[in-house]
Amino acid sequence: MSEPLYDMVAIGNALVDVLAHATEEFVAEQDRQYNMKKGTMSLIDEVRAVALYAQMGTGIESSGGSAGNTMAGFASFGGKGAYIGKVASDQLGDVFRHDMKAQGVTHETAPLAVGAPTGRCLILVTPDGQRTMNTFLGASVEMGVDDIDSDLIASARITYLEGYLYDREQAKRAFQKAGEIAHDAGHRVALTLSDPFCVDRHRADFQYLVENHVDILFANEDEIKSLYEVENFEQAAKIVSGKCEISALTRSEKGSVVISGDQIIEIPPQKAKVVDTTGAGDQYAAGFLYGFTQGMDMKTCGLLGTLAATEVISHMGPRPEIKYADLVAQAKAA
Repeated sequence: MSEPLYDMVAIGNALVDVLAHATEEFVAEQDRQYNMKKGTMSLIDEVRAVALYAQMGTGIESSGGSAGNTMAGFASFGGKGAYIGKVASDQLGDVFRHDMKAQGVTHETAPLAVGAPTGRCLILVTPDGQRTMNTFLGASVEMGVDDIDSDLIASARITYLEGYLYDREQAKRAFQKAGEIAHDAGHRVALTLSDPFCVDRHRADFQYLVENHVDILFANEDEIKSLYEVENFEQAAKIVSGKCEISALTRSEKGSVVISGDQIIEIPPQKAKVVDTTGAGDQYAAGFLYGFTQGMDMKTCGLLGTLAATEVISHMGPRPEIKYADLVAQAKAA
C-alpha cells in the first residue's frame, strides 16, 4: 500500500451554480412545460439553459458541482484534497479553477480549449428551501480517461466519485479507471448516488458498483429506496447492509443512519432554519469523510456530516460560509 499524500481526491462534473429564488407556481409551470420535477436534477441543453436563465430572478453565481462542493467542505474542515473535473477555457472556467485553488484544493485538470463552454447548474429555490436543479453539463462531459491522473488517485486515502458522472460514457470509463487505481493502491473508494433520477437511469450499474467496487456509500432516503426498488427506508437499509463496508444514509429532518458491519448508528438532526437545501448531501459527505480520514469513530463522522449539512442549508449556496474546522470540537464533545 502506497503512503497517501492526500486525504481525498474527488471526481465530478465541474459546474458553476446559478441560484435564484422562485415561486411554487413558477416551478409547477416549468414542470408542465418541460417536465422539471421539483427537488430533483434534470439535464438540459444549451438552448434551454439560455432560455431558463433569462426567466430566473436575481441570483448568485458560485463554483459548484456536487463533488466540487464536497471537496470545498472537506478542505474547510482542514482536509488535504484534490479535485478532477473539466471546465472550458472561458470566464466561468477561470472562476471555477480560482475558487478551488483559493480553498486549498489541488485542481490541475487541463481545461477544454475548443468546444462546449463551462457547464452550469441553474437552481431554483422555492420558499420551503427545496432546490430544483437544471444542469447543462457543457465542458464537464468532455472529461475522459486521459484526465485521470493515476499518481494523484494512488496517492489519496479516499477517491470520491460523483454518481452524476454516469450520465456520459467517456466520463463513466474515467470513473471506472479511477476506482481501479485506488483499489490497486490499497485505498478506499466512496460513491454518492447523487439523485433518485440518476439512480433510475443507472440502477443495475450502481447496484453492481456498490456490491463489488465501493467501500463507502452515500445516499439519501429517496436514492437508497430507488436503488433497491423498495417502498420504505428500513427495507432499503437492510438490503444495503453488508453490500459495502460503510453506508451513510441521510433522511432530511429525521437525521441520518450510518451502517458499518453490525453497527447501525442513528445520528439525530440538528436544529436549523432551512433557507436552501442545495449542497446538504454534499456537505454531509464532506464532514463524514473528513472524520473518517482522521480516524474518528462512526458516530463522530456522522455528526460532523450533520453539522456541515446544517450549516449549508441555513444560507443560499452549496458551500460553507464558516470555517468547518470549528465544528470538529463541537462534534467530539457531543
